[in-house]
Amino acid sequence: MDTSTAPASPPASTAGATGFAILAEGLVKVYGDTRALDGFDLAVRPGTVCGLLGPNGAGKSTAVRILSSLLRPTAGRAEVAGFDVVRQPLEVRYRIGLTGQNAAVDDVLTGRGNLEMFGKLYHLSARQARRRADELLEQFGLTEAANKQPKNYSGGMRRRLDLAISFIMSPPVLFLDEPTTGMDPRHRMEVWHGVRRLVGQGTTVLLTTHYLDEADQLADNISVIDHGRVIAEGTPAELKSRIGSDQLDVVLTNPGDVARAAAILAEITRAQPTTHEEVPRVSVPAVNRAATLTEAVRLFDAERIVVSDIGIRQPTLDEVFVRLTGRPAESTAPLEGRA
Repeated sequence: MDTSTAPASPPASTAGATGFAILAEGLVKVYGDTRALDGFDLAVRPGTVCGLLGPNGAGKSTAVRILSSLLRPTAGRAEVAGFDVVRQPLEVRYRIGLTGQNAAVDDVLTGRGNLEMFGKLYHLSARQARRRADELLEQFGLTEAANKQPKNYSGGMRRRLDLAISFIMSPPVLFLDEPTTGMDPRHRMEVWHGVRRLVGQGTTVLLTTHYLDEADQLADNISVIDHGRVIAEGTPAELKSRIGSDQLDVVLTNPGDVARAAAILAEITRAQPTTHEEVPRVSVPAVNRAATLTEAVRLFDAERIVVSDIGIRQPTLDEVFVRLTGRPAESTAPLEGRA
């Protein structure tokens, strides 16, 4: 984009004296007898993506609402872009973008009209707003629906328009609360590309998601929240390393061979294999990667156990999540395949 039509810049990102773009210390939020947050701490460095993961009801959305100055905490404090979310909410709001779980678009205006209106609210000229709207309509696959009202969009299309609005500028801090819920894989990857582009320009992103592959793809650091407080944090690789060694995964052609294969792997590794009900698959920790794989292939061949796939892999974030919280992440299926 040439400088003559480039969007006006938002306020420069500032992390304040703490050195963090987002900082929460001991946040508590009480609703009657429910403690939605119970000593929530978070520190996010500028220009990074922090993934906030947790089961439904763990406090993720409450944390986002407090950090974006939409909700007052019962106790504790938080700063965003160097400003206190309670004492300086207007300064905070001037420096953030927010996409909530429900698309908030104007159903009277067209898709293009929504983007141009928000562009002008961000002090773009009419020409700049039109150009930015065209770019975002193309980026989010909405060009053909540009002149239709959002009330005629599918749920996934409305979601993409909502995200496009939050991408009009490059805010110092962007909160994305379940941004790709209801999207098909292609459009999810388009959103990921847009997030990476913003971060490359200096934006700090706090991402909540049920899609753990999304956090694995985008997050520099991950904080796992449960019962209103952070119970683990680190890079995706660090979190995976906490639950043990690499895994040997074996997928069998004959489901009747699962028990024999598990017995062989237990003998090789002196560890307890895990069997999987959905497919004839056996997994076991593999401390000595090459030796374990080689010996497993030799013994399966000797016992005439036919393998359709075998390999060494790292633990997944799904496994980390289950180990930390005791239950799997609640994924949301794409909306009617029309996202």
